[in-house]
Order: sequence, then C-alpha cells, then structure tokens
Amino acid sequence: MNTSDQAPNTAASRNRTKALAKRGGRTPFESKLIQEGHATSDQFDRAVKDSQEQNVPFLMALEQILGQQLAPDITRYYKRQQLFELRVLYGIEPIDPDVEVDKFDIPTLSTLLDSNIIPVSSCRDCEILPLSKSENSITLAVVAPDSYKVQNEIARLLKNITVIRRVIAREDFHRTFDNIVQFQINKSSKAEGAISDEDLQVKDDVFGEDITDADQGDELMVGGENSAPIISLVDKILVRALKEGCSDIHIEPQEKDLCIRLRKDGVLREYFFLSDNKRLPKNIINAVISRFKIISNLNIAEKRVPQDGKLKRNFQGRRVDFRVNTCPTQNGEKVCLRILDNSNTQLGLNKLISDPESLELMQSFAKRPYGLILVTGPTGSGKTTTLYSTLAECNDPGINISTAEDPVEYNLPGLTQCQVLREKGMTFASILRAFLRQDPDVILVGETRDAETAKTAIEAALTGHLVLTTLHTNDAPSCIARLEEMGVEPFMASTAIIGVLAQRLLRRVCDNCRIPYNPSQEELDRFGLPSTDLEKTFYRANIVNREAMLPGQRVCPKCNGSGYKGRAGVYEIMKMTERLQSAINKGATTEVIKEIAVQEGMKTLMAYAFDLVRQGATTLDEVLRVVYTDKGREAEERARRGKGLECDNCDAMLTPETVECPYCTTPRTF
Repeated sequence: MNTSDQAPNTAASRNRTKALAKRGGRTPFESKLIQEGHATSDQFDRAVKDSQEQNVPFLMALEQILGQQLAPDITRYYKRQQLFELRVLYGIEPIDPDVEVDKFDIPTLSTLLDSNIIPVSSCRDCEILPLSKSENSITLAVVAPDSYKVQNEIARLLKNITVIRRVIAREDFHRTFDNIVQFQINKSSKAEGAISDEDLQVKDDVFGEDITDADQGDELMVGGENSAPIISLVDKILVRALKEGCSDIHIEPQEKDLCIRLRKDGVLREYFFLSDNKRLPKNIINAVISRFKIISNLNIAEKRVPQDGKLKRNFQGRRVDFRVNTCPTQNGEKVCLRILDNSNTQLGLNKLISDPESLELMQSFAKRPYGLILVTGPTGSGKTTTLYSTLAECNDPGINISTAEDPVEYNLPGLTQCQVLREKGMTFASILRAFLRQDPDVILVGETRDAETAKTAIEAALTGHLVLTTLHTNDAPSCIARLEEMGVEPFMASTAIIGVLAQRLLRRVCDNCRIPYNPSQEELDRFGLPSTDLEKTFYRANIVNREAMLPGQRVCPKCNGSGYKGRAGVYEIMKMTERLQSAINKGATTEVIKEIAVQEGMKTLMAYAFDLVRQGATTLDEVLRVVYTDKGREAEERARRGKGLECDNCDAMLTPETVECPYCTTPRTF
C-alpha cells in the first residue's frame, strides 16, 4: 500500500498543535465568543465536559447549555478553526462536506460502500469512508489518521493501491455515514413502495425512552420528531424488548406483513407496534431488515447467506449487548437478536438453587482443587449465570481464574476474561491452550462445541486444574454420550468429571393472582405423582384473555395478566461416584447411567420441578411445557422401584425409614 496525504507533512506539526490551537488556555474560537458575550467561561467548560462525557459534538453541547442555536457566522468560524487544527495536528489536508460538495454525493458514496472495497463494519469501527476510487488509487476520509487500528486496517484491506487520505471532522463523518445509511434503507425498500409516516402510526407507549449506541454515543431518541420512521421504529422495538425484560427478538417476514415476536420468560409472544394493533406492512420489510443489519455491522447487500453480528447499546444507564443473526427465508431475511442484559442478575449459587441438598453438592464441587464441572441445558436456560455463580464461590485473591467466552457476559473483579475472536484465530481451544501456560487454578470455557476444546478441557482437568464448561444436552447423564460423540473416551470423561449440572428455567406463578386448588387423582396419575399429593395445595396461573375481557375488568398489576412473573431454576446434579464411573467405563447407556445416578442420590429435573409445584412456586402446566417427558417419568418410576421407595400395591411414595405402606399396609420390598 502506498500512502499519499494531501498536505504539508512536517514532523514538527504535532508538537506545535497546542501552541497553534490555544492562546492563553483558550482556543481562538472560545476567546472570540467569550469576548463578544455569546457565552461565559463556565458555560464553555461545561460544554467541553458534556461533549467528552456524552460523546457529542462540542457545538451541540454548547447550544444545549445556551438553550439556543448559534448564529451561522459563528458556526462557520468554528468550522474553519476546526479544519485548521486538524491540518496542523495530522499534517493532512482536511475535507469539508459543506465546501467540497461534489465529493460527498450520497448515491456515489453508497455505491462505493456497496462495492465492499472496505467492509461497512470497518468503515464504522475505524471511522473511514471511501470518497472516490480510480484504477490505481483510492481517496479516503479519515477521522483519526494516526490511529494504529486505522493504519493497520487500511494496510490490511488496501494492498497494491495508492491511498490518498483526507482528514474529516468526527461529526461530519457520522452525519455523512448516517445519510448513506438512510439512502440505502430507502433504496432497499423502494421496490416495495414508498414508506410514509402514515404507514407507521406507531404506538406511543415507549415515547420518552432513549437507547444510545454504546460505541459511538449517538443518541437515538425514540419517538423524536426528527427521527426517520424506520430508525425510530427499530429503536422502539429494542426499547420495548428491554423494558419488558425479554431475552430474544424475532423479526419475521411473512407473505403479507412483518411479524415481531419477543421471548419473555422463555415464551414467545407477538407484539404489535402500530396504533391499530396490526402487523407491520409488507412494504417496510426490507427497510426494517436493512436497519437491523446496518446497526449490527452486517452487509446489507448480501441476502443469500446467513450472517452473524453484534450490537451494543446503552439503555437507562446500563450497557446492553445483542447477538444478531440473519437467515434467508422464503419471504425474506429473518433477523433474530439475543439480548445479553445481566444488569439485574444477582450471582451466587444460594440465590439460584432452592434445594438445600443440591446447593450443598454444587458448592462442594466449587471447592474441589481439580476436575471438570459440566453445566448442560438448552440456549437461554441460565447456564452462564450458573457458571459465574460457581466462580463467585471460588473467587479469591489467592486463586488465578481465567475465562474464555463468546461473548463476555459478566464482568467479575479478579478474573482474567478473554473474548473469542474466530476471525483472528482466537477460538475456545486456542485460548484454553494459552491459559494452560498462564499458571491457572480455575478455568472457565464458555462452551465446548468441538473435539479439540473437549479434549483440551479434559486434559486440563486431569492435570491439576478446576475446569468449568457447558454442553448442550437434555439432562446430566446424556453428557457422557455427547462427549463420546466428540471423540472423548468414556474412561477419560469419567475420570475427569466431578459433577454435571443440568438445568431449565420455569416461569414462577404470580403470587398476587394465582389460583389455589387440590389436584385430582387423575391429574396426579397423569404426571406419575403419588397419592400423598392429594392433600397438598397446588396453584394454577390466572391467565387473562384480553380479547374476552369485560368492560372495566382489570388485570393483575404484578404480572399484567400473564399469570406468571419471573423464573425459577430447575436443577439436576449428577455427582460422579465410583459406581457411576465403573458403569461408564464399561460402556453403560444413558438410561442405565441415569438409573444408577438416581439410585446414588441424584434428584432429576422432573423431581426438582415437582418440588417447586408443591412449594407453590410454579404450576403443573409449566412443568409439562418445560421438563415433563414420558421417558423422564419412566426413569423416575424405575428409580423409585430400585430404591424400594414406591408401594408395590398402591404406588404411594415411601420414605427410607418405612417398613410397610402407611396407606394399604403392604410390606415394603427391599
């Protein structure tokens, strides 16, 4: 790459910057405005502070403090001084979009961006913008030409071509970039018809909230009168999901309209953003999808293959990360956003696990000096929270804890945390190998998804390290078969593993409006529950059908008529015993492993869930939705028979001290 800068490039220019830009501690612009009475010295200092803290242009911060716009001749004077300082600071000729208008033709710049000479993500992250390109050269507008990150990115992307750099003010760059984005959105939706404000009569229930770009700091006011309809709509969707405490956002193009569904407490529900409670019209599908792709640094021109991206936002004083995935479908690209918002999560095993025996067992795992702890469950079941709660148990200044994650979801003091970057070669396996040379005591691997990571984790556990990681299996005993699929020998797995925790999340029945009842024998038989539960009080959720509500009828203020509020963890903890290890080494099936584990004291997911039902924390309907299976019921019954804790005559639940059934007096079988 050859670099040519349109400016006198003197080595001493940087050292003279302050002397040229400042006179008596004030810039010429500041001195002029103070002398002419446009602003006071204190107002200037406040504007400088607000500009730095809020990452907004200085003039915008000053105008907010003054409560009025500055005169055009004053802003022109400021712009001239700003461009002069940029020229002195970088030794590169500055460029002003308001002066060199021909170089900032938005359709032309959009075409250059679409050509993917420089990916959109690089343009946004490094604040560079291609202005023109010939056969042998390319002209770039750059905000920070001396940044190593920018220089390396330009050198990586633009080889064997002369690069002409022009320095541009940061606010000019973002104004131009936003104009290109809006042009591309309008262009992508043109085929479907023009988008007007009448098309998007959006509900005003989220007005007044704001969501801010965590990287750029540009405020995206929801419902702002100057906001473009699509930008405002997308921000409303993000705000609504965050206000509702949702975990996922689904943007689903249909044949005739656009469906928006949000996952709250593990259940997907359709949300309507138009004032007439209808789905979004078909003619905005491309625009909405493009907007989500743009803010996630994805290629909006590529619609034939899935893409993965990330999005960061500040909302109500906290930072929220989103994982974004697009997938081509018959009706267009579907976008799914995973919300990573842990601001209200309290870490600690005692805050998660309600069963005392299970809690004590998991805490004992965390105190072990070495071995492998596996946490299994589907996506969104709380595995990461459990892992970090376990780390919190063993976090101590005398212990070196290292984590490899994708992405880093919790910031815990005292930990060395690494982000997976596959494009840079930083995979779970490579980071884990590096950790082993960093004198670790405890290692967390966010997910074991391949043979290399699995084998490296087991080797680490067998060589004096406590390793925590996750797998995707239905229950704890299934992890042995999953590791075997990855090429891990059963005897290696059984030797390394000290315990496996499987988990799910059940919705908590709202304690403000729940409906008490006594279960019938038929209902107990359906779930395989003993007759002793006939006398217990169970609860149903008081779910309100809004369409069938009577005039004046009100919903529960706590759960908003959903019948549920919050979620509770359901845990199955399998401790590796000598009997289990022997069975695994002999090639026992998952069913046999589960039966032995239950006989050795493991409480299954179903058993744990039924305990929550008896405690009034959840409902049988929720157990049926999340954890109940016929195989699970059969395993429970086999285990009870194996321990002699079920009456052979009436199927009543017996205690270990029972000699004969207290209900039918049938002698217990030992």
